[in-house]
Amino acid sequence: MERSADWLAQARADLAAARHMLNNGFHEWACFAAQQAAEKAAKAALQRAGRDAWGHSVAALLLALRELVAVPDPLVDAALELDKAYIGTRYPDVHPAGAPHALYTRGEAERCLGYAERIVEFCAHLVATLDQK
Repeated sequence: MERSADWLAQARADLAAARHMLNNGFHEWACFAAQQAAEKAAKAALQRAGRDAWGHSVAALLLALRELVAVPDPLVDAALELDKAYIGTRYPDVHPAGAPHALYTRGEAERCLGYAERIVEFCAHLVATLDQK
């Protein structure tokens, strides 16, 4: 069943959650929600193209999209940064010391949100234009 619209709607909701968390000082959660938004947007585009979309790596999902369309290198670079927020934002034992809430900064959260916004916008355009294969 093709549900790219649902994936894209959730990606946009995750972006809104990331903004809310950023504005309320939850920088680690803003980074994670931004990663989730980008992941879900990439999955929406892949699903719209009739492709399977598994895994949590935004970069891997965008590289899979490259089989169908040109994905700019800066978007893949942004995805690589977002992928670093998938686990480290949630688990203290990923870091040598400190809890994630004390290790992520507003600047990092702003960058992650900006990356996610660009990826969601790119993928939303693909969803709107791709013919299902």
